[in-house]
Amino acid sequence: MSAVVSPMTSAISPANPLYRSRKRVNVFMLGVSGLALVFGLCWLLWILGTLFYEGGHALARAALYFEMTPPPGADGGLANAIAGSAVLIAVATLLGTPVGILTGTYLAEFGKRGWIAPATRFINDVLLSAPSIVIGLFVYSVYVVRVKHFSGWAGALALALVVIPVVVRTSDDMLRLVPNSLREAAAALGCPAWKMILSVTYPAARTGIVTGVLLAVARISGETAPLLFTALNNQFWSLDLNQPTANLPTVIFQFAMSPYKDWHRLAWGGAALITLTVLALNILARSLFRRKD
Repeated sequence: MSAVVSPMTSAISPANPLYRSRKRVNVFMLGVSGLALVFGLCWLLWILGTLFYEGGHALARAALYFEMTPPPGADGGLANAIAGSAVLIAVATLLGTPVGILTGTYLAEFGKRGWIAPATRFINDVLLSAPSIVIGLFVYSVYVVRVKHFSGWAGALALALVVIPVVVRTSDDMLRLVPNSLREAAAALGCPAWKMILSVTYPAARTGIVTGVLLAVARISGETAPLLFTALNNQFWSLDLNQPTANLPTVIFQFAMSPYKDWHRLAWGGAALITLTVLALNILARSLFRRKD
């Protein structure tokens, strides 16, 4: 008695020409994807290796963290630039994060009808891809020119404008991923909309929102162009945000373009420090907010 071969079994048989053709295409695409992965990783490892090879010596020196930026030909550190960058990033995050989260909340929870939400998303995407130097020039023209001096407040405002689109996009996306059944359950219990958002949707989207904030912090940590037109620089220790404020990106740019080897070493050290800080923030966030099964 002969066995009955179903059409499905015949289609996946190794003897089928269509099956062999698809398998060859699959193997080829997997090979191309693997080569692209190796190509990208090679460049990434080369960049990181060069960064830590050149900046590792500076990172190991305590003077980098406790001494001021030196004049040409002298030894020193980046203490004032590190403190200035920390203050600027903190102020920018505090200014931009609430605006971004509240805007994302409106888009996801209240902007499901009408034209305002789609238009806002479109404008936000434009701002998200806008060069940061444009934002720096905007703050320079509307703030620095009017007060007639550079300041840390102007730098923090420029960085906050970079933070907002990133937080808006991630908050909107994460809140829209929350199942509507959770909202409906809260509404069925008589929960008002504002309390449902605070007690249901925010906790459900917490990991994604925090990740978006950290992505924004990572982006502004290395921004140089906006600070050249706003905060500028200061070679002395000063936390007065109404005056020009030292910051790592501007110091790295200035020192890397100089002809002095001591400044080059400090520039490499500052670049490595920013990279390690961003990496540590991402690892810490993923560890603290990792979902437990």
